Amino acid sequence: MNLFVLAGMVGPWQIIIIVFVIVLLFGGKKIPELMKGLGQGMKEFKKATDMDDDKDKRKDKESDNK
Repeated sequence: MNLFVLAGMVGPWQIIIIVFVIVLLFGGKKIPELMKGLGQGMKEFKKATDMDDDKDKRKDKESDNK
């Protein structure tokens, strides 16, 4: 049973291997572009969720005024 618990944990060696495979697949020059795209996607997602929250707040205010 303890073997299954240890197998589910990600250690430093597994992280090193994953990073190595990513560098092999995409190359060192492509990784910054990938991270930039990931950051922009996260920013757009946060912006969309914030706008959705703003719409909900406006609807609540409008319903309170009526």
